[in-house]
Amino acid sequence: MNKKTIIGLVLIFGIFVLYMIWMFDPEQAHQQHIQDSLYQDSLYRVEQAEQQRQNEQKRLDSLKAMNVDVDTSNTPTIQKHSPAQKDSLGTMACNLDNPVVNITVQNGVSETRFSSKGASIQEVILNDYVTFDSLPLRVVTPSEDNLNLLFVLGEKKVYSRQVTFVPFINDEPVAEDRLLEVAEDDSLTIAFRAFVADNDSAAIDPDHYLEFRYVVHSNSYETDFDIEFHNIAQQVGASSLELTWSNNIPRQEKNDKSRANARNLRNANPERFFTSMYYKTQADRPHNLKDGNDSDKQLTVPVEWIAYKQQFFCSALMSDSAFSKADNMQQSFKDTSMLCHMSSRLGIDYYAGNNESVTVSMRFFHGPNRYRTLRQMGHGMDRLLPLGWGFFLTQWTSRFLIIPLFNFLSKFISNYGIIIIVLTLIFKIILLPLTYPSYKTSAVMRHLRPEMDAISKKYPDQDQMMQKQQAMSALQKKAGINPLAGCLPALIQFPILWAMFRFFPASIELRQEAFLWCDDLSSYDSILSLGNNGIPGYGNHVSLFCLIMFAVQMFYTWWTMRQQQAQAQMPGMKLMMYMMPVMMLFFLNNQSAALNIYYCVNLLFTMLIMWGIRIFVTEKRVRKTMEKNSAKMMKKGNKQKKSKFQQRLEEMQKMADQMQKQQQSQRKH
Repeated sequence: MNKKTIIGLVLIFGIFVLYMIWMFDPEQAHQQHIQDSLYQDSLYRVEQAEQQRQNEQKRLDSLKAMNVDVDTSNTPTIQKHSPAQKDSLGTMACNLDNPVVNITVQNGVSETRFSSKGASIQEVILNDYVTFDSLPLRVVTPSEDNLNLLFVLGEKKVYSRQVTFVPFINDEPVAEDRLLEVAEDDSLTIAFRAFVADNDSAAIDPDHYLEFRYVVHSNSYETDFDIEFHNIAQQVGASSLELTWSNNIPRQEKNDKSRANARNLRNANPERFFTSMYYKTQADRPHNLKDGNDSDKQLTVPVEWIAYKQQFFCSALMSDSAFSKADNMQQSFKDTSMLCHMSSRLGIDYYAGNNESVTVSMRFFHGPNRYRTLRQMGHGMDRLLPLGWGFFLTQWTSRFLIIPLFNFLSKFISNYGIIIIVLTLIFKIILLPLTYPSYKTSAVMRHLRPEMDAISKKYPDQDQMMQKQQAMSALQKKAGINPLAGCLPALIQFPILWAMFRFFPASIELRQEAFLWCDDLSSYDSILSLGNNGIPGYGNHVSLFCLIMFAVQMFYTWWTMRQQQAQAQMPGMKLMMYMMPVMMLFFLNNQSAALNIYYCVNLLFTMLIMWGIRIFVTEKRVRKTMEKNSAKMMKKGNKQKKSKFQQRLEEMQKMADQMQKQQQSQRKH
């Protein structure tokens, strides 16, 4: 690398940094930070007030349930039920005075909190995981809109979220909060019943009710969910029920906030980029809404499941008989207090016939996006993992090569950083028979430089390009190499390179796994903080693995460019090749450390293989091969049959020469 090249790179880099600094407005970022802080504080105060109100309501309801007189004159936040509320629930208004009871169930892998208000899952905490700042990891957060069933009872449209159900455990009613634990290899059933009163006497009939039934299994992320209209099926007049399922998805992973305005969403916020709503219809493979962006969709065809997926975790709702439609699927990233809000309105076909009771069966899944776990569930749930494109074979490479080999190595190696290095080495060995011709061609071309320079001097003019190409081909054939041998290895390696690019940032196995100075291989490593604003286009941190990768790639570019005579005569191409490591430095600084380790180790192994081949392919051996091939060509009378590809190449060159001569002739006239 000469002085002019170094000066050019420094100037380009400096201009780029100055432009990004000029475009960046620190005052605007500071004002935005203040607004976000005020907004977060106001949300916190509202949540605290709401929590106090709910606690007071629980206390009063519990006292009422025990027939204790309560003076509510000094409790202005608690209001009695209005006639409109009672009228909206019809014969279910008898449930308004039921106490709100929370039941928390631990099953070994998660902790699930159910609320009798709306009979919904209010919170799910995964035991084996924490957030990036070591807080409990919630995949479901509390909200009154988490689950809502709309149905017609008699002549009234009833919303289940407005009803306070009575919880039952082992068919016994529960009047206060409970903490339960599922025994090993066992399950626990929690039922919530909303009773229906007799129209005439307004008395509750204990054998007529709507029941939301949950079955929690030990050491399982799946929860069975049934809706039963027990002895009231004939009173439910709708031919289709509507179930609205929502979730406020919190942030779980660390993020470089200084890159919030970056154009590339994957580089600006990987957690948001990998967050999307997925769905599968009966007649098609799984699809998803737009990654990391506000989006909505209406489906009028049967849907097998809906999944609210983020980078490493998801919540899914599946139906045994499929939902009849999903006509209001929405995802929104506008609320800065959370990562995303997702909701969907699902249709459930309802037919009572002559039955007095009707049951609708479904399942919830709240857990990690682990390939083996999702694949065991079937119905294409493993497609939640972003493993690349099918038409470039990247998806198949991940499913049938990378993931099985990765899981196999994890049985014997506990450190995932070492697994990545070993995995890279195995792939290099597997591909060596295919890449060897390319490396050998590069080594031989280095010894043919004098002859190639001589051919270039012999045919210097543009109209002699065909003769020059033929002479070059003859020389290469004489040396026993094929210049096109490098195309196939590059095409074969591309699916693996792209599959790794998709696999590492989405692999739950790498999440919060440490290696050397890095504490999370699925995210970027940071050895130096650059402040809140950081360097525009680069970030607010310095990734050491990315710097090492940049140094290795720069050295690799310099080393290979020394051997390529053709590109040495093209300064523009040479400068472009040196700019590639600089671009990768900016792009990969915010990517996962595992990805940087893989690219770095892959380049090191490539250089090692090329160095070994160049030691083996000496000039003496090349000259000896050329002498043998020359003798063979002389023996055959120098009559070598041309391949169809070579014939087409020569025909195309002839056509190009003719067109060039015609253009020159037209210019002269």
